[in-house]
Amino acid sequence: MKKIIRALTAAAAGLALAAPVTLATPAAATAAPPGESTRLELPRPTGPFAVGRDTLHLVDRDRKDPWVPTADRELLLSLYYPALPHTGTPAPYMSVPEAKALLTDRGQLGEYVTPERVAATRTQSRAGALPRPSAQRYPLIVLSPGFTMPRASLSVLAEELAGRGYVVAAVDHAYESDGTVFPGGRLLTCKACEQVFPDGSLRRVSDGRARDIPFVLDRLTGPHPAWRYSRLIDPHHIGMAGHSIGGAAASATMAADPRVDAGVNMDGTFFTPVPQSGLAGRPFLMLAGDPALLPPDFPDTSWEDTWPRLDGWKRRLTVTGAGHPGFTDWPVLGDQVGYAHPETPLSGTRSQQITRAYVGDFFDLHLRGLPAPRLNGPTPADPEVVFHRG
Repeated sequence: MKKIIRALTAAAAGLALAAPVTLATPAAATAAPPGESTRLELPRPTGPFAVGRDTLHLVDRDRKDPWVPTADRELLLSLYYPALPHTGTPAPYMSVPEAKALLTDRGQLGEYVTPERVAATRTQSRAGALPRPSAQRYPLIVLSPGFTMPRASLSVLAEELAGRGYVVAAVDHAYESDGTVFPGGRLLTCKACEQVFPDGSLRRVSDGRARDIPFVLDRLTGPHPAWRYSRLIDPHHIGMAGHSIGGAAASATMAADPRVDAGVNMDGTFFTPVPQSGLAGRPFLMLAGDPALLPPDFPDTSWEDTWPRLDGWKRRLTVTGAGHPGFTDWPVLGDQVGYAHPETPLSGTRSQQITRAYVGDFFDLHLRGLPAPRLNGPTPADPEVVFHRG
């Protein structure tokens, strides 16, 4: 049934304070199968800053979980920030149980790589690194992953943005991934899948996340912040980006919370429609995969319907050769293990160059006032990127 949700979400191209949490470091593989002698590695950020990473567990005592009503709503955040170089320790990519759960639902990829090798992927961030000494505060960007996907799936983008000078909060929404380890060693699996897949009620997911993110903003920028480095955040400059249904959550959150100044939807169907009244003139970037890679009989008009409702600066771009996973880490890792993902023929290197450049420049323009000429129209340097007028 999960293949159905991935097809659906591809259609766009689809209060309690907790101390910072240290989760288990992924175990190394005990025996490397043939072709697994090299360690997987995420690309280096292009920005000038070293990247630190922290983990924060949040529990909303005033809200029950939409999928497990006996539990309070829980969120697990990876917080990336400009850091003092050479402090902290290498940050783990994910735990082995998380990698195993992920590969179980990722088709043939599990035939090319072990969970241990995925878990041991070398990141470009350092856990517990000291913040970069500066009187400057940094804009905050929230990242929300695709349905069934963990927050780690957006690590390349998160590290890139932090290296450019942002604080980034990548969010795991409880019971909405294949498996995420929460404090206490609890592997929370996709209880939402059991309720959403039978009837396709995906709006429940994007609506729910539009309630999650305001709570996150309260706990990061409010009068009693939950994160030890919340002083780094400029609460007056906030953006949000998401992949797949996380992209739908970005616009839904903007409609619900005026604190979010700019948003990006990376290949997600707008299950929660943008209001007819728009987003109060705030900018929005629609970045989608190649329409030619969609099933020919797949009906979805949400991007066409959304375009006229966006009442501020807006762009609608597609990336030739990029399929639904092309805006995540998976093509990067797939290239390194020799797995040519059938849904996204564009190389992982090129996919992430484009994703990082266009998303990063969008936030540079709208949160920091920096020039972003590549967003003005087609450029020979990026022949894969197609600009659309509606």
